[in-house]
Amino acid sequence: MRELVYYIAISIDGYIAGPADEIDFFHSPDEYMAHMLAAYPDTIPSHIRSQVGLADAPLKTFDTVVMGRRTYEPALAEGITNPYSHLRQIVFSRSLQQLDPAVDVVAQDPVPVVRSLKSENSALDIYLAGGGELAAALLPEIDRIIVKQYPVVAGAGRPAFAGAFSPTLFDLEDVSRFDGGNAIMTYTRRPDQKEQA
Repeated sequence: MRELVYYIAISIDGYIAGPADEIDFFHSPDEYMAHMLAAYPDTIPSHIRSQVGLADAPLKTFDTVVMGRRTYEPALAEGITNPYSHLRQIVFSRSLQQLDPAVDVVAQDPVPVVRSLKSENSALDIYLAGGGELAAALLPEIDRIIVKQYPVVAGAGRPAFAGAFSPTLFDLEDVSRFDGGNAIMTYTRRPDQKEQA
């Protein structure tokens, strides 16, 4: 069965965006950015993939992206209705209308939808792009968390998980450190936590 992977940028104090969805305080030095492009090219939006030489790159890790309305809206504000054209895209929202035939807008509970996606026969995983409310709703289904930690304290903003108190244990699998203080930490859900999910 393939996995749901929460791949997310985060401040030292646990925020994925500022109070008004700001992300410009996340600084990406060249070495760090080069690593991200090489290791996780599927997570780069299509219009940026063409700018960084990844337009025709084959899929490496993910073939599907799931996101909430807030994560989808910055692309819409730029007139982009199909931000990850190289992936199957699902946006969970009770207020958005279907704007592009390549992007499925789903108003139902995300858990059964993601369970169905995970049971599909594919060698590639599912990229959970955010945001915090969707991540909290899908916590029982998250198999791995890849935290792109930036050396900044936001002070306030959108938390990585915006839901009920629900301690869930993950094991630290890998840590990569970069000049400038950025780090990437990969966590895997503990086997006993999978049984409870």
